[in-house]
Amino acid sequence: MADIQYAEFDPAPRHDFAARREAGRAARRRVPRSSHAGWSAPSDRPDPVALLEQQALTRVPELVPIRYARMLVSPFNFYRGAALIMASDLAGTPVSGITAQICGDAHLSNFGVFASPERRLIFDINDFDETLPGPWEWDVKRLAASFEIAGRHRGFTVKERARAVRAAVSGYREQMRRAARSGVLEAWYDRLDADQIERWIRDERAANRVGDEQVRRTQASLAKARKRDSVRAFTKLVTVVDGEMRIAADPPLIMPVEELQVGEGTRADIEAWMQGMLEGYRTTLPLERHPIEEFQYVHMARKVVGVGSVGTRAWIVLLRGRDDADPLILQAKQAEASVLERFVAPSRYDHHGERVVRGQRLMQAASDLFLGWQRVLAPDGVERDFYLRQLNDWKGSADIEVIMPRGAELYAIACGQTLARAHARAGDRVAIAAYLGGSTRFDEAIAAFAVDYADQNERDYAAFAEAAASGRLTVAERY
Repeated sequence: MADIQYAEFDPAPRHDFAARREAGRAARRRVPRSSHAGWSAPSDRPDPVALLEQQALTRVPELVPIRYARMLVSPFNFYRGAALIMASDLAGTPVSGITAQICGDAHLSNFGVFASPERRLIFDINDFDETLPGPWEWDVKRLAASFEIAGRHRGFTVKERARAVRAAVSGYREQMRRAARSGVLEAWYDRLDADQIERWIRDERAANRVGDEQVRRTQASLAKARKRDSVRAFTKLVTVVDGEMRIAADPPLIMPVEELQVGEGTRADIEAWMQGMLEGYRTTLPLERHPIEEFQYVHMARKVVGVGSVGTRAWIVLLRGRDDADPLILQAKQAEASVLERFVAPSRYDHHGERVVRGQRLMQAASDLFLGWQRVLAPDGVERDFYLRQLNDWKGSADIEVIMPRGAELYAIACGQTLARAHARAGDRVAIAAYLGGSTRFDEAIAAFAVDYADQNERDYAAFAEAAASGRLTVAERY
């Protein structure tokens, strides 16, 4: 695929708002909004299964079949794990030339609620493994297509799916235009919190656009998220053995350090390695005096996470504060090269953990107090990058298996607006808003792209399923 070229876009000085608006309008003249419509595979399109096989080469071999099993569940699950495939496809699509720090994997399941350091429940993007500077349109297209694919999975009608997709794109466009009109600090600090969500859903109920059941579900989801804190994670994951706290085994998904195979190193080697990681990671945390200093290591386990991330090394680490009733569980997740790096300019950071954390801090309205990074030489002799964060802190996301059409439409608006807030902080909100304009032309183009790309995703899923059935890919029985 051809590399993205940015030479035609001439960014204006940040303080010159009029020039930034004109730069966005000039980009629109060069790359019309209608050019984003539709998708058709080029003749030299890479084999999607081969791209997944390439990714597997750097992952834990015994975990790769779990990844394939999770992707095989449905075309939507496949899409969640196919960020590299879509990045390869997007590299051949039109772009305005206006760049931003982008998520790189902005599908609807990578949005949700979590606690800010001020202990407020906010809604934001929650996965940044692929983040890099790149074309903002790529995030919008991946988000829009995810609603079309999820709608098909739920059996929504064509019109219901179209409304959800259009809601995501119009939510993005309208929020970006609001950000462009806002004061600098107002745009920077703008966020969506739980109180706003509850007011919004009550207003929708008062206007008879949603029913009581949608209000109840929203309130229940927020209440459930508030209960998903580190204490709840502790009660689910930790047991007591001979009077000592230990992470409970659930093989192959959770493997305590003492039960890992020899190839990962001895328990003493792995634990010494982890404690060294924790010491070094401390220097990347945002506070000079940080609560991590009051915790001590207790136990650790390897844990299978996500869909697309399965096979990368992810550890959960149990720490103790004042006593056993004061626990903290961190996740240390391997950071590899972003799937975007084949198609855009390389990251300014040579450390992939730092790339993830810097991008997350830039795009999120508020980031985890324990978010940091470290590069370590593993017991197997391979140097790897990691980023660390709290495992659970008031986290929650939409349940795709039960979402209804109107709920999907409202959720799409929230996701679109949230993505626009992130791009407004991490890119040129004035130029992007000028490119988008006040009409629905961009919305219509992206909606057409989403339908065509959902068709492509179904073809790719069928090829993937065939590769699994033929034995080309090994699929786990338990996932």
